[in-house]
Amino acid sequence: MRDRLNSSLPVALIDQVVELAARKKISRSSVVEAALESFFSPDNTQMQEAALTRRLDRLSRQVARIERDLGISAETLALFVRFWLTVTPPIAPDAYSAAQAKGRERFEGFIDTLGQHLQSGRSFLKEIPDDVGAQAADDNMPSTPEP
Repeated sequence: MRDRLNSSLPVALIDQVVELAARKKISRSSVVEAALESFFSPDNTQMQEAALTRRLDRLSRQVARIERDLGISAETLALFVRFWLTVTPPIAPDAYSAAQAKGRERFEGFIDTLGQHLQSGRSFLKEIPDDVGAQAADDNMPSTPEP
């Protein structure tokens, strides 16, 4: 059974309905009926939720990867600073200017190497396997449960 429903729509929307009906070679009522069925369909809501869930999962993985990379970077910097402070002897006052010049030279070399590394598209963080954190956690776990 069918019943008639008259409604007012914006002209632009009616133009879109007319255009789609002509392109598909179906009636305007069929276009509006299909649109309303899609709108009221519970599948539409489930599809939207599934798409949103997939996007959120992807974002969660990206945030976890960023968090991992940041942790690796911070730990790398901390270990380097500790090592540098441990092995660098104090500089005598008369050798200070020579040490500054050598430091500038080394820093320029570091910047050049870093620039080449970044331009090549390689990343130190990508060379580190994703399961390093999980492996380290497994290594710290006792092999037998404690009483």
